[in-house]
Amino acid sequence: MSISTTRDPVAEAAAGSLSAVSWAAVFAGAFVTAAVALMLLALGAGVGFASVSPWPSSGASAGAFTIAMAVWLIVVQWLSAALGAYVTGRLRTKWVGLHTDEVTFRDTAHGLLTWAVATVIGALLLGSAATSLLGTATSATATVAASQTAADPNAYFVDELFRGGPAGAPANAADPRPEASRILVATLKASAIAPADKAYLAQSIAARTGLSQQDAEKRIDEVTTQARQAADTARKNAAKVSMFTFFSMLIGAFIAAAAGALGGRARDA
Repeated sequence: MSISTTRDPVAEAAAGSLSAVSWAAVFAGAFVTAAVALMLLALGAGVGFASVSPWPSSGASAGAFTIAMAVWLIVVQWLSAALGAYVTGRLRTKWVGLHTDEVTFRDTAHGLLTWAVATVIGALLLGSAATSLLGTATSATATVAASQTAADPNAYFVDELFRGGPAGAPANAADPRPEASRILVATLKASAIAPADKAYLAQSIAARTGLSQQDAEKRIDEVTTQARQAADTARKNAAKVSMFTFFSMLIGAFIAAAAGALGGRARDA
């Protein structure tokens, strides 16, 4: 008895017309990834808020909090991507008649697609949820802040320029803070404060606070330095968050690809 090895052109054409991507499995794994990431982000936010404190010498330091945040971002990507991609690998339709290397490549690609779709979902949904969580916490601690301070990040430094003074200012005198704020913003953008601006601002400070012209100029230098340091610290923190996010996403993509291949191998076995 002989076994027929005749090729079926109709069956091969039908198989070739099918997409190599199992989108149903990809979206199922992506939603699992997004849901797990949301749960872990909520847990991390809770632990983070519990670890910080407004009291001095209490709670986690800024450096420790930054390191913990970086580690937690990696953990979120690792766990969510691994679970979602593994689910995709197990749910996808079994391919018949393909070389083992091709099957491994497709499973790896499915894991990577799961991570990519989940990332897009996270940008649309998780971003708004995280913003809501952070906004709630921020509003709870900033209810006593003035609206001008919330709108102008330099308002504190401008107030420091005009702080104190034995004589005070006339009741009908115009508030010099808006103009001083604009001068401070222009100074932070430039390499140094213009001599004319410094002299004008020192005269205004001296008139409002009773300081001498020399002391007013010294205060301008001190406050300008503080404002530059605050802006530089914010820049460095933003750079660290961006780099931590990049590395955590890179790890998540790698883990998702590996988990997709593992899930597919378990499915075929």
